[in-house]
Formats: sequence, structure tokens, C-alpha cells
Amino acid sequence: MRFLSVNADSFLIELASLDETLALYSRLQNVALQGISDLIPAAKTILVFFNEIETNMATLIRQISTLEISSLLEQNAEEVIIPIRYDGGDLAQVAELQGLSVADLILKHRQSTWNVAFIGFAPGFAYMSSPDHPFTDIPRLQVPRKKIPAGSLGLAGKYSGIYPKDSPGGWQLIGTTSEQMWDLQRENPALLRPGMTVHFEDVTHHPVMIDVPKAISKDISTTENTPKKALFKITAPSLQMTIQDEGRFNQTNIGVGTAGAMDLGALHRANRIVGNPKDSAVIEILNGGLKAKMQDSAVIAVAGAIGNIHVKFADGQKADFSNEQAIALDTGDEFHIQSPSQGLRQYLAVRGGIQVEAVLNSYSFDSLAVLGPEPLKIGDVIYQADLDLGNIQIYETPITHLPSVGDTVELDIVMGPRTDWFDDASLNLLCEQAWLVTNESNRVGLRLSGLQALSRSITHELESEGTSIGALQIPPSGQPVLFMNDHPLTGGYPVIASVAKHHWDLVAQIPAGCYIKFNKIKDFEKIENGQ
Repeated sequence: MRFLSVNADSFLIELASLDETLALYSRLQNVALQGISDLIPAAKTILVFFNEIETNMATLIRQISTLEISSLLEQNAEEVIIPIRYDGGDLAQVAELQGLSVADLILKHRQSTWNVAFIGFAPGFAYMSSPDHPFTDIPRLQVPRKKIPAGSLGLAGKYSGIYPKDSPGGWQLIGTTSEQMWDLQRENPALLRPGMTVHFEDVTHHPVMIDVPKAISKDISTTENTPKKALFKITAPSLQMTIQDEGRFNQTNIGVGTAGAMDLGALHRANRIVGNPKDSAVIEILNGGLKAKMQDSAVIAVAGAIGNIHVKFADGQKADFSNEQAIALDTGDEFHIQSPSQGLRQYLAVRGGIQVEAVLNSYSFDSLAVLGPEPLKIGDVIYQADLDLGNIQIYETPITHLPSVGDTVELDIVMGPRTDWFDDASLNLLCEQAWLVTNESNRVGLRLSGLQALSRSITHELESEGTSIGALQIPPSGQPVLFMNDHPLTGGYPVIASVAKHHWDLVAQIPAGCYIKFNKIKDFEKIENGQ
């Protein structure tokens, strides 16, 4: 067991096998050590997040190192039976690769016990492994399919997996199921979660039953989201307008990440200015451009990237307001959040809050998982929520400087967890070289480009492991990708270091065309067996 540093509030546990990983994950869930806030299991690792106020890495390492774990999973794991029609297009090909007949391949697959190891790739996509080891590693397709239908059962490596929704993929398809792997209407949207035991039932030759959905009667007058007051209508869009709050927490066991406002400080300031609870939903605006016409009176505030808000009042008068202040508007007034002179993302808060439906306890849109309220568009009307309000703040201290195109931004980094996969020259180059933020950057991550690429000293494939906001993942190109709020929960490329938490808000405000210099503030820590 090795412990590898990740960030101030996280570290990676590396184990010898998938079975050992599953056993430790089960044990950690049962003992509930103080301060652990989340766990992301993967092939041979567990990413541990903790509350820095309640505990620290050294304490948790000592506690985890003393745990007794069996190579066998707990016997009280929840069991699920999934009906499968073994009719996949790659069935014959996989059977040939395994030196089996199609019938024997099906028999071995359905007679094996499968355990949900971890969730990755997409919400509800469970990587299932079998302690029976029925097959040798199965290669992925050389050319991935552009679209695999939801419910398709595939094999790759040592895993079985069922696609929860239509998506591209390279797994070898051997069957289909009519079970819904992902359904937001269920109490637990993901049918399969880490630690579960799965058995497959062969229904290939059974009649296919079609469920007819029952009509659901709903009294709209009693629903939580009945419109209360129309505030404004969007008349011109920005490049991207999404609803965001602080994000989703404790949903990684179903494959859902945090998402949330990229610049949390700006989210909090905008809400404080208008008197909302600081974690209330706001509109995150990429590079300005949003125009709207008031449908009623309201108080708004814009925080984050530095720029002007141009207002045309209903009586014909005009005025410009700086951001980070309360702006009172009446019916018929129009406002235009102009492109910022510094920074990239602006946050629009409305006194009383924005009425929107929560998805998994958050109002945030996740661009990778395509989860949460849909991005806003021209013609959309924003309605007021009914929040408990405080006083409007007129003394909020604004941010006075943010990056502009061409600037060089310095970011602090913590080394790990895969620092030792890179040679000394690359470790030096990471901090000595300036990295261009390319146009291929979004809420998932910033793609960086340097004159010299980084080189790995360990070149074999890295099995999927948990990742976090701020991670600097190094793909085969040697050009880093800086993961941000909508990043995938697991990744298969080594992470050389992570941007320190105190600079995450700054990363959200770095436009393409800027350069980044990394400043190492903490060396890589590697601890064997807690020693």
C-alpha cells in the first residue's frame, strides 16, 4: 500500500490489485474515519478527499495503514440481477479472441459473479470485474464507434460495462439490456454503485416486454418551481450562459462530479451584494455579451471578470455601471453585460435568487455529464425564487486585477500523485517553461501548449484512477491538460501535479492567449505502508 500526495485536501492510495482496492474501499465505507469527505475508487487506487479542519493527510495515513482488510469483499454487498440478451455485434469476435465458442463465452459470462469496482467515463457507467476471472484481457476496438446505444453490454480489459446512455465508445459489445442504468427519477439514479454484486441473467430467447409508461398526474399549482415573478428576458446571448451554484457533493459513487461555479469567490460576492445566501444559483457568463430586458423590478449584481454593465432605462436614459455593485432596475429597463477587459467569466446574481429545478441537490449544469438545468439561450425568461434575504451590501471589496490576453499568470502547484513517472528534465521544464492557454479550453479543462513537451520515464499504460479539480494530466503528446470543474472522475493519463486550491478561482479567469508559469510549493510525497 502506497500513499501519494495530490493536493492540500486529498491523496491517492495505491494498492496491489483490484480485489485489494475493492476490499479497502468497502472497509473505509464501514469504518467512516473522521474527516474523510469523499472516496473515488478505481482499478488499483482510491482517491481520498478530506476536510482539512477535521484531519490531515498524516493522520489519515496512520489510521488507514492499521486497518485490517481481507482480499475478499464484504459478504453483505447489495446484489443486482440484470437480464441480458446476448446479441451484441462483437460476440463472435470476442469468442474467437478467447478461444471459445459463442455459447461457451455466454455461459462463462453469465455464470461469473461480477463486482462493481468503480464508476467512470459517464454517470452510471459501472466498471464490473469478476473474482472468477472468466476471460483474459479483451482489447478495445481499434476504431471506437461514434454511437453505442444505451443498454449495450460491452467488455474491455478485465471489465464488463453497460452504457447508461447513447455515447461513443470502444468496448466490444456482446449484449443488450432493457434495464435503465441511469434514471434521474429514481431515488438512486445509478442502478449500479461501487461495492455491489451483479449477476447476469440470459434472456436472449425470451419475449421482449415493452413497458408502457403510466400517466402521471401533477398539480402544477403545488410544485416547488411554479413561476413566481418574471424578472428578465434574454435578448442576446453570450458564448455560454449556464446556471451554477457551489456544485454537487458526495455524488461520485454514481459517477457524478462537482461541477459548480468555476470562480467560487465571484459566486459568493455576487450573492452577498444582492443579499442572497452566498451559495445561491447564479448565471455564469463566458466572456460577456448577455443582453436582457426587465419584465419586473429587481436588483442585480455582476461579479468576476472586470467589465461594464450598460443600462438603457425605460425612459431612454443610459448609464454604465462597474461590476461588483448592486444595480436597481425597473420594468422595461435593458442591461448589457459587456465583454470584460480583464478575466473571462462573470456571475450574474438577482436579489431573491433564480428559480430553477435542482438536479441531484444542485442547480449547476455539468457540461461533461450533460447534467443539470440546460444552458440558457436567447428568448429564455428568468424567474425569481423565494430565498431568505439579507441586506444589500454596498461595501463589497471588488477584485481589481485579473488576467488579460497575453499576460503571464503564476499558479502554485502541489506535486503528485504521478510525479515519479517523469524524468528530471521534465520536472524542471514544468516550472521553467511558460505554457500557452489554447483556444481548446473550457469548463472541463485548460489545454496548454509549451515549446517543449514533457517526457515520461515510465511509459506503460496507467490504469484508470481518480482525478480532481486542478490536476495537471499529461497525455501522450506531453502537453498538459489542467482539469477544472467538469473534469471526468477518472482518467488514464498520469497527473504530474495539481494547481493549489487557493488558485482555482484564478484559473477560471484565465483567457485563451495567456501564459501560465507554475510555481512548486510542495514536493511530491510518497509513503510506503504508512511509514
